[in-house]
Amino acid sequence: MAQSGQKQSPRTSGRRGGQQQRRRAHADEAGLIPVLARTVRAIENAAERGKVNAGGRTRYRVVAVLVREERARIKADTAISEGERVKELTRLDGIATIMAKTASRDTSLIALLTDTAPLNAAQQELRRSLLIDAGTELSPDDLIVVTEAPVVTIEQEKQVVPQSVRQYQMSNPFLAPDFSLATPKPQMTGRLANWELIDPLFRSFEVGGGGAASMSLPEAHSLATPGGTELMRHQARFIESARDGHRTYLLADEPGLGKTAQALLAASVTASYPLLVVVPNVVKMNWAREVQKWTPQRTVTVVQGDGQNIDAFADIVVVNYEVLDRHVAWLSRRGFKGMIVDEAHFIKNRDSQRSKNVQALSASIRAAQPKALFIALTGTPLINQIEDFRMIWQYLGWIDEKKPTSGLMKKLEDTELSPGDQGFFSAAREAVVEMGIVRRKKEDVAADIPARRVADIPVELDGEEGRSIRAAEQALVARLLARFDRIRQAKPDADEADLIRLVAHAELEESRGASSSEGTGDNVFTMVRRIGQAKATPAADYTVNLARNVGKVVFFAKHIDVMDAAEKHFAAAGLRTISIRGDQTATARQAQIDAFTNDPDVAIAVCSLTAAGVGVNLQVASNVVLAELSWTSAEQTQAIDRVHRIGQSLPVTAWRIIAAQTLDGRIAELIDSKAGLAARALDGAEIDEQAGGSVQQDALVALLTDAVAARG
Repeated sequence: MAQSGQKQSPRTSGRRGGQQQRRRAHADEAGLIPVLARTVRAIENAAERGKVNAGGRTRYRVVAVLVREERARIKADTAISEGERVKELTRLDGIATIMAKTASRDTSLIALLTDTAPLNAAQQELRRSLLIDAGTELSPDDLIVVTEAPVVTIEQEKQVVPQSVRQYQMSNPFLAPDFSLATPKPQMTGRLANWELIDPLFRSFEVGGGGAASMSLPEAHSLATPGGTELMRHQARFIESARDGHRTYLLADEPGLGKTAQALLAASVTASYPLLVVVPNVVKMNWAREVQKWTPQRTVTVVQGDGQNIDAFADIVVVNYEVLDRHVAWLSRRGFKGMIVDEAHFIKNRDSQRSKNVQALSASIRAAQPKALFIALTGTPLINQIEDFRMIWQYLGWIDEKKPTSGLMKKLEDTELSPGDQGFFSAAREAVVEMGIVRRKKEDVAADIPARRVADIPVELDGEEGRSIRAAEQALVARLLARFDRIRQAKPDADEADLIRLVAHAELEESRGASSSEGTGDNVFTMVRRIGQAKATPAADYTVNLARNVGKVVFFAKHIDVMDAAEKHFAAAGLRTISIRGDQTATARQAQIDAFTNDPDVAIAVCSLTAAGVGVNLQVASNVVLAELSWTSAEQTQAIDRVHRIGQSLPVTAWRIIAAQTLDGRIAELIDSKAGLAARALDGAEIDEQAGGSVQQDALVALLTDAVAARG
């Protein structure tokens, strides 16, 4: 019972059905209800501007809980009159009406109205803050906020430990963490300690001013690399920053500016080995190739499937998102001193398993190696909303579940501003950028980049299709060897190179116009066709990422079925396309070109290599994907020149998709050599007559030469 003369009565909280003692005034502008009303109005305004972000969803969930609690308290409060009870419940109904209207604008909020799951730490903290703002006397339970970090569970039945990893663990039984550089976790006692800062930091990128979101970088002292390939100036400046001691980066350069090289060389100058690299499946073979190009003194291993063929002693371990869940346990104990996450926007969904895996690995590395190198690579750090930053920042160690970590907090404290001050948002944006955001566009560094270049992207052909193609290639080589042995037996004194060219010529002649040679298997033409079909999906997948990074992309293929498969993939990804094919009228074709040029929502032009290779202007794009290889250098050049034309203001990059460990790689090399031959011919140089054969014949010669040499 209330004591005589008291204006406020004990009240009962409805949370978990428990009784909690609180005090509040019932004046219209005092107590909890006005605080809830102001909070829900702010959420309503956000919903009117667009989708409610994660911070708004947190506030919405907490308001829904407090409305239920306050309704239960008012109904159970015997110290107030019936008239006052009706008045207070009516005010709560007004808040509920606003919440319902807000949920009708953003339907994802509906589930939060009836969510009865326990509040997480951030929600508990917000709940307590709202109660304090309302002048509510907190109970002991309200003063306790559970702050333990969520435990990332590893599905033990999925975990694998490759044999090479067991051998490594036996040879290094004591992989002790390096705590020599560790510092005690500071208590947040500064001016901003009690401010909610995550949402203001996100908002700072919406309202904090324009300009490039790129940290200041030192000038480069050298463009040389261990692999002998010279860097571009903008790449060298990034690497110089790492050499100077910076250790966390969101490297968001546009595709074509060499993010892979920058990341690998940053690891090199900081001695961040062993190094873990997490990538999409479509580019993992390219990462191995780039390691050999830029840091040839370092060994690299690529994790395939259960990893039974990996080298656990390698300096660099490359693993793709799709198999990461099987390897989290042993990777977390490997003792990495650096971690690179490619296409880091893949981890934006905090509830996805791949995001949890990446966060668990980064946390384990950071705990053991406080000065480890962490790099997130993506040309599109934001897919839908500013909130997409959260998981990338968390991976980099700039924030945790609730607040900025010490490094970012110090930068914010140094601004001497709080979220309530004018100028806070621009200062906060600059503070985050200086934590390590690097973003350059092609036009920013155009002087550093060749006007036109071809970049090869090796992809692994997985599954039954890949095994079938490799088996067919082995059968083709076996057939060539058998023919070679027969001819050499008949002509024992003939030159070996001449015999190989003779066999290749005979095989090619029999293959022309036929589906197979001697009825025993695939020939060079059908092999290349099958490889092109197998590359359709990985090439389309790469194009999707490219389009989301830089905008318009031109996708070239030789065969209609490859174009059809790619268009289905683009549609499933939500990207609009146009198509240029050989069966179109001139009017229809021009309509497609106009749509690609003028409609900002059309992302990809899907083009036939033969039908769109000439007489077409697609220079609104500066990136080309060659999903299938042409048989001539001229055909490839004609395709690239649809984009690289007079009036093109940006450097052009052609991304050539190569099926690793197949005939595709040979053909790419031969096309390049023919391009060099053509250039020498135009310059008036003498030409080796034997170098003028067809790409098909030269590919067969290369296959047979290697097979004969391997046999000894």
